[in-house]
Amino acid sequence: MSKIHVIHENDAWVEPLRAAFASLDAPFEEWFLDRGRLDLRQAPPAGVFFNRMSASSHTRGHTYAPEYTGAVIEWLEAHDAVLVNGRRALQLELSKVAQYQALGRAGIPVPDTIAVIGTENIGDAARSLGFPVILKHNRAGKGLGVQLILSEQGLAEALERLAADPDPHAQPRDGIWLVQRYIRAPEPFITRAEFIGGKFLYAVRVDTSEGFELCPADACQIDPGAACPAVAPAAKFRIIEGFGHPLLPRMEAFLKANQIGVGAVEFITDEHGETFAYDVNTNTNYNPDAERAAGVSGMGAIARLLTGLLAQQKAGTVRNAA
Repeated sequence: MSKIHVIHENDAWVEPLRAAFASLDAPFEEWFLDRGRLDLRQAPPAGVFFNRMSASSHTRGHTYAPEYTGAVIEWLEAHDAVLVNGRRALQLELSKVAQYQALGRAGIPVPDTIAVIGTENIGDAARSLGFPVILKHNRAGKGLGVQLILSEQGLAEALERLAADPDPHAQPRDGIWLVQRYIRAPEPFITRAEFIGGKFLYAVRVDTSEGFELCPADACQIDPGAACPAVAPAAKFRIIEGFGHPLLPRMEAFLKANQIGVGAVEFITDEHGETFAYDVNTNTNYNPDAERAAGVSGMGAIARLLTGLLAQQKAGTVRNAA
């Protein structure tokens, strides 16, 4: 039976999508790719595939899930499967360096950034950019490792904390640190633009006054230890009615060029009115309270996209998807 196949490693983040599929009576199954068996002699089953693998999988004990997903995607693409968020989407999910290079090619400004291996190189990178700077992981998710460093003294304290921290998640999964120029906004918020089917759906204003861990999913609001370290206040996420921005067409072009069917771009506008994109999420989540207040549903839109692709595949009118 032809159906929708959802690739992931986090049950909590898929629960809203299950409900959306149920409302459409859409046939689907989940591929939980923490472990498994992939027989390269066989062809994939019939249907449409949707990749929701996360860069933060290692924080849930699923250390090699992205690598296994990469193998599965190679297999699917070799068989011309209908796949939303394939090889390139996974690559961008796992590397902010790759994100920034791709955003730049699309004409979307990004903050000045230096990538380093080894904490001993962080200091020189920070001094080269000038304080304040942001320190973050290249492969992270959930705002892992993000620190604002205001001064030379703050840098020394941050490096001391890192050296003493026994938590393996305090270090980047791929070993690459990013030292980034801090973008000072006149108000403490960032904007997250959501896209489904490669088209703009809505934008969310996200309050950053309590820190940088900005996962919007419901699971990130319930148990600080389960998904995100910070519990968001009710008004942390607000969908902006009638949002428009000159960079939205470039963002849509960026998604199309990189074969991202479902994703989000986070950006910030500084005190001079200049906008910089600093994160791309190809495993995007949605805040349920904000969506209820605005009367929209990201997961509902994804379910309709995938159900439509499945119908087109059955009719023989689609062969692949972004």
